Amino acid sequence: MQPRMPRTIMATAMGITVTITRMTTVMRIITMTTIVTTITRIMTTIITMMDITMMIIATTSITTAIPMLMTTNSAPPVEARAMSEAETAALYRLMTWLSPAFPVGAFSYSSGIEWAVEAGDIADAATLRDWLAAMLTDGAGFCDAVFLAQTHRAVSSHDDALLRDIAELAAAFVPSRERQLETTTQGRAFIDTTRAAWTCEGLDEIIAACGGPIVYPVAVGLVSAAHGIPLQPSMHAFLHAVVSNWISAGARLVPLGQTDSQRVLAQLEADVAATARRAIAASLDDLGSATFRADLAGLRHETQYTRLFRS
Repeated sequence: MQPRMPRTIMATAMGITVTITRMTTVMRIITMTTIVTTITRIMTTIITMMDITMMIIATTSITTAIPMLMTTNSAPPVEARAMSEAETAALYRLMTWLSPAFPVGAFSYSSGIEWAVEAGDIADAATLRDWLAAMLTDGAGFCDAVFLAQTHRAVSSHDDALLRDIAELAAAFVPSRERQLETTTQGRAFIDTTRAAWTCEGLDEIIAACGGPIVYPVAVGLVSAAHGIPLQPSMHAFLHAVVSNWISAGARLVPLGQTDSQRVLAQLEADVAATARRAIAASLDDLGSATFRADLAGLRHETQYTRLFRS
């Protein structure tokens, strides 16, 4: 038989074992508590950093958004320079004098477009646009614009002799009898109406200096200069009025709808601007026309059997 351990030793051993077990458990608890505490601190730090980051982002967004909102909701900026009284009066008069409602009888003339439609040269919006572009840049449009510019300068410089020469040349430059009737009738109506409605010192003397019939572009240049309206806006308004009247005649003859008519007018915008620049820079020596078909249309319209227009 193996000898048994004394009870005292066994009790002591069991006590030590229990103690060790308890200490191990305590250490595990302490270790777990430390780990949990550490993880909690780390999570708290991460959450705090995230909060700070979100606050920074929010602050930045607000800082960026406020100027945008202020820009969007604020009133539009005021123009750097308001129009002067003279500029306002000039704009008002040009819009009145060169509008379709001004009584110069432009609606009754087609400048040969009526014959071109009957002959088949103009059949739709595209062919009307091409015909008018040629008339504007290489025909009557450019020549009339040159006469307007030269008249405006002659009146502004008080050169009566030059003004008379320009008026005579412009009247002689019209290629057909009906076109002569068209431009002189409109010129006389333009002067009579503006003189009756808008008083202008010295206008009667300027008209008398022309010494004969006054064609439409000369009349517009003369009256604009007498009223102190600058050449450039006068030129653009005149060409816009001429092209608009041509389109109106074409729209009634083809016929075209209102939208197609406006498309043609929009497509000719660059041609009007280019012609205005050329005419302002040109001299009387630059006068000339290469639109023989349009000139023939004006001549043949005189014997056209059925006519709605006077030219």
